[in-house]
Amino acid sequence: MRTRTDAPAPRHDLRHHGDAEVRDDGAELTDLAVNVRPGTPPEWLRERIAASLTGLAAYPDGRAARSAVAARHGLPVERVLLTAGVAEAFVLLARALGARRPVVVHPQFTEPEAALLGAGHTVRRVLLDADDDFRLDPAAVPEDADLVVVGNPTNPTSVLHPADDLLRLARPGRTLVVDEAFMDAVPGEPEALAGRRHVPGLVVLRSLTKTWGLAGLRIGYALADPATVAALAAAQPLWPVSTPALAAAEACVTPAALAEAESAARRTAAERAHLLAGLAAFDGVRAVEPAAGPFVLVTTESATAVRERLRALGFAARRGDTFPGLGPRWLRIAVRDRATTDRFLRALDRALSEARD
Repeated sequence: MRTRTDAPAPRHDLRHHGDAEVRDDGAELTDLAVNVRPGTPPEWLRERIAASLTGLAAYPDGRAARSAVAARHGLPVERVLLTAGVAEAFVLLARALGARRPVVVHPQFTEPEAALLGAGHTVRRVLLDADDDFRLDPAAVPEDADLVVVGNPTNPTSVLHPADDLLRLARPGRTLVVDEAFMDAVPGEPEALAGRRHVPGLVVLRSLTKTWGLAGLRIGYALADPATVAALAAAQPLWPVSTPALAAAEACVTPAALAEAESAARRTAAERAHLLAGLAAFDGVRAVEPAAGPFVLVTTESATAVRERLRALGFAARRGDTFPGLGPRWLRIAVRDRATTDRFLRALDRALSEARD
């Protein structure tokens, strides 16, 4: 298994995200660049959020939502911190924990590194290898790292790392941050570490914005030992999570909501299999497999031209060259319903042909 450790290179735009593909002139495109589940938030959740608006005159009170999240994972409330999305949690980790030798495992969501760099840290990268389908080798992480960040399942590779491999990274004196923002999109969450109490230095991050369509509301949470939660909370501004976001957090961790999320995860798995089967029919296109998230990562020599042609044909795909460890040959494609996927595959066939001409 091949990996390498590098210092950050300035050529990657770490602040580029999929929403940039559909802003401005992308409003009329079919969105395959953003990983938020389509058709969300559901009506019942919109109603819960709307009902919270009558309480906007009062300052936010997060106690009920915090307790609900704790109960969902079988944890005491002292191990839960509510945040304005997972992105805020990365900023808090970068500012509050005083890491001296942070390491980010790439390719992955770029905000952890951006937050660390913004807080003045020097970041080392462990770059997983495409020839190994971006599988994690715990031995590749430098032994002296005192903060390690890894995604599971990882954005953009859609790789689900075994929990045992992640646990091999934990040790006293090290903070191990596992970004599980897409774990609720994996049926049964078989490799989840959320809810673990006795792993030294473990911080698990969860998002409620992807499955429930709440990217504009900003709600997520961190699960960690009480001392780490207290340190992160001390770095937060006052009332960091709004009343509507708190209402959403409480609603999304009920048994009924968890059952709905599980059903959605199973549908996504079936739709992803259909997408992967379609992609396999193209010469010169390879998808990273097995894939576990609501997106797939593909490579083709003409990816830049293909992405531009797809836009002309009405589809927005996420460019891959802003992710460390990838380059201009990579695209990330969100999983959608079968009819949308079939339309995309027809457009991809045409885009590949035109890119070769």
